Amino acid sequence: MQLLVGVLVVYQLLTVSVWAAKPTFTVIEQPDRLRLSLETQPVAEYVFRDKQILRPYLTQIRTPSGHPVTRSHPPVQGVDEVDHETMHPGLWIGFGDLNGHDFWRNQGRIEHQQFTIAPTVEAGVLIWSTQSRIVSPAGDEIGQWSNRFTCTTRPQGWRVSWDATLHSDTLTLAFGDQEEMGFGARMATGLTEKHGGLITNSAGLQTAKATWGQPAKWCDYSGRIANQPIGLTLMTTDGEARPSWWHNRDYGLFVANPFGRAALRQGERSVVTVPPGQPLTLRFAAVIHESTGYDPSAEYEAWSQALRR
Repeated sequence: MQLLVGVLVVYQLLTVSVWAAKPTFTVIEQPDRLRLSLETQPVAEYVFRDKQILRPYLTQIRTPSGHPVTRSHPPVQGVDEVDHETMHPGLWIGFGDLNGHDFWRNQGRIEHQQFTIAPTVEAGVLIWSTQSRIVSPAGDEIGQWSNRFTCTTRPQGWRVSWDATLHSDTLTLAFGDQEEMGFGARMATGLTEKHGGLITNSAGLQTAKATWGQPAKWCDYSGRIANQPIGLTLMTTDGEARPSWWHNRDYGLFVANPFGRAALRQGERSVVTVPPGQPLTLRFAAVIHESTGYDPSAEYEAWSQALRR
């Protein structure tokens, strides 16, 4: 569905009766973004057109009760650390080296073309899909990029799954080896390790330093705001690439990286290539949570089961 510029469309996304006691997703469609809410509480914005950040991203991510989970975008001077404003907008997929071009630092662009599935809810699950062009800094098309998003409520928050499929009909896609490759998030300043937060991975390692460069199925970054436990778990599958190594920092950045083997000190330098006409699909998820007793391992298993259905 092509978006209508200048027109606000509010989707009242209805669920069947079994979901009656659970919050209902609603979406406001604008020329550059989708505004997502659970009932009346805004929980995220999906931005697909931005003059400075040349790739799609989710920002202003909040828990169902309204606590911020990702850093304010733009960051607030005097409240947030203000570094990397256009590289760390919230939650994103980016590649610092795709066919020699840097899409992490907004040198190349991911150009939104259309919504292939408009925001829709079925059985309490919100989905939408997009189609984009991968364009070099010189304006040449490198390939196509399709995204599918799936949002669900969870017992202690909500989850967004992000499936990204990249392909080119004519070119080999080459994913280089560096730290800034993959699925990343920038935490709200009050949740970072510098402010008392903690990173834990699926192998049981803790702290940004101990988890940096290590392979893991998931990493959870959690802390407290107003004495409320709040966090974000990033999840990854092996997919068609390799296990993800993690680029984690105490200032709030964490990234699942399936390509940076040498950059993250896990072996020799490598390039992952995708021949013309063949797709590469990367499947990630993020769980936004705000409750004691949250179990990221159980949430990972729930997501894995959902992928198998």
